[in-house]
Amino acid sequence: MADVLPYKPRTGEIPTDPGVYRFRDAEGRVLYVGKAKNLRQRLSNYFAPLRTLHERTRRMVTTAASVEWTVVSTDVDSLQLEYMWIKEFDPPFNVRYKDDKSYPFMAVTLGDEAPRVIVTRNRKIAGARYFGPYPKVWAVHDTIDLMIKVFPIRTCSDASYKRAMQTGRPCFPGQIGKCGGPCSMTVTIEEHRAMVDDFVAFMAGGDERFTKDLTARMLAASAAMDYEAAAKYRDRLSAIEAVLGKSALVLSPDEDADLFGIAEDELSAAVQHFVIRGGRVRGVRALALDKEIDISGAELVDQVLQRAYGDAQDVPRRILVPTLPDDAAELELWLRERRGKKVEIAVAQRGQRADLMRTATLNAQQALIRHKTRRTSDYVARTQALTDLQDALGMADAPLRIECYDISHLSGTNVVASMVVFEDGLPRKDQYRSFNIAETTDDTDSMYQVLTRRLAYLDRPEPLEETEGEETTGRRKPRFAYPPQLLLVDGGQPQVEAAARALRDSGHTEIAVCGIAKRLEEIWLPGEDFPVILPRTSESLYLLQRLRDEAHRFAITHQRKRRRNDITTILAEVPGLGAARIKVLLKHFGSVTALRAAQPGEIEEVQGIGPVLAQSIHTHLSTR
Repeated sequence: MADVLPYKPRTGEIPTDPGVYRFRDAEGRVLYVGKAKNLRQRLSNYFAPLRTLHERTRRMVTTAASVEWTVVSTDVDSLQLEYMWIKEFDPPFNVRYKDDKSYPFMAVTLGDEAPRVIVTRNRKIAGARYFGPYPKVWAVHDTIDLMIKVFPIRTCSDASYKRAMQTGRPCFPGQIGKCGGPCSMTVTIEEHRAMVDDFVAFMAGGDERFTKDLTARMLAASAAMDYEAAAKYRDRLSAIEAVLGKSALVLSPDEDADLFGIAEDELSAAVQHFVIRGGRVRGVRALALDKEIDISGAELVDQVLQRAYGDAQDVPRRILVPTLPDDAAELELWLRERRGKKVEIAVAQRGQRADLMRTATLNAQQALIRHKTRRTSDYVARTQALTDLQDALGMADAPLRIECYDISHLSGTNVVASMVVFEDGLPRKDQYRSFNIAETTDDTDSMYQVLTRRLAYLDRPEPLEETEGEETTGRRKPRFAYPPQLLLVDGGQPQVEAAARALRDSGHTEIAVCGIAKRLEEIWLPGEDFPVILPRTSESLYLLQRLRDEAHRFAITHQRKRRRNDITTILAEVPGLGAARIKVLLKHFGSVTALRAAQPGEIEEVQGIGPVLAQSIHTHLSTR
């Protein structure tokens, strides 16, 4: 492969102005759209020597056949043009979104003569004001039922409204008290519009003036001994309190904000979008996306905000993000044009905002796990993954049994290894194994030792079922002795070569081996100078990632357990230190490292530890 791309423009041809660029393939299809404050500086990154590029970026520029750019006058214009082109061309190498369409919204059709409130998944109703999304359809209906007790606006269909207005007979929902529009013949169009405005104002911010107004009216009616009216206001007040009670107050009552929690890995990301109005979470939207070329966390936030507010009607005054995008100032100007007022993009660093960001991020992490494992749980997807692996690794058969190995240690001590097993693309946790490694020089030596020990079990002659005379004993061959079709190691070329050496020395070269390098998610094969790059949407890559992550989790768990056991054993050797005091010590310091680094005076602060015992603990740990 040539190190210089044939379509690379001369450096002097590229302007230094802000603008938007497009990479196209030989057929003219747009592959990637990006923006830059300085086009020459940005594009030079793509035309660096190919060996220095991120693997997936290298795949994009080598797939492309041309690059073109458009100069704009301001950075805000480049942001707007980038959004328009991404929406128009849907480039395959840009971030690909998988918005969850299942969430229902509450919509108020403000474009109608007599607006009505409905439950819908259609986000394109002209002139409608949307609230939500809600996690369940029943949650929207429940909220509407409570709200129309306070703000009795129209709920009937357009056909019922038209028929009622033509005949002068109330619509059926109006006859049973479920519709408060003009079609119920109880209010005028103007009076109804005022109620609609109050409905929207309350849902947009939970304005406390409604609660105060209803409370004042209830007390006044009660004082005037108009108990029927007082009861009506009481019921409306209860309905408002029920609506507010459905969403906890997470920020100050005057806070209108959108908060984005993001979890990501090399190939995918999950976003949790919390809609906060009047200090309460009014809606939550989940968003999953796939990343093709390497982008930073700040760039990802930039893309997410463009996606969220490109066609948005409701832009809050504050947007909270985990990382501030590089062009935050331009994004604020772009959002200000949509809102008509100032918009602030900020990082949630402390207090209630930081607590809510942690909650959103935790939800995003769980959503990312679900996104990555959803394919693996599907039979068709699992079959496709195994077939893809067979083709990518050049295997004669699909790897129905895969074993993955990972090494874990703490600064070279307490070295352990894990083995996890997947059969037919699903984990077999009853066959997981862990290994302790007494002495080793590095991770490659540890990998060689572990695989040599594991492969030795394959050479032990043991029948599937032992027999005594003509009768079988029913004793089956241990699962640990079943040979895998593929060995997967967590690591790159060095770890793979160590695994291949273990296979050769054990005489089991019929077993395939590969490694997955976490930084770039590359697949390494023994004896190869370049890795195998699986497509980001490949079922096989998702399977290998899950295997690697499961092996890492299992190794860390075993390694931590061993460290806890070690320190407990060491402390138990100190005279006068029993199990209860050991437990208090570890809880107080939080970690073994902190306890080892503590001075006698600090150890003495622990309840139940005197000066003599504290000195004994310090001396004992210092000599071990």
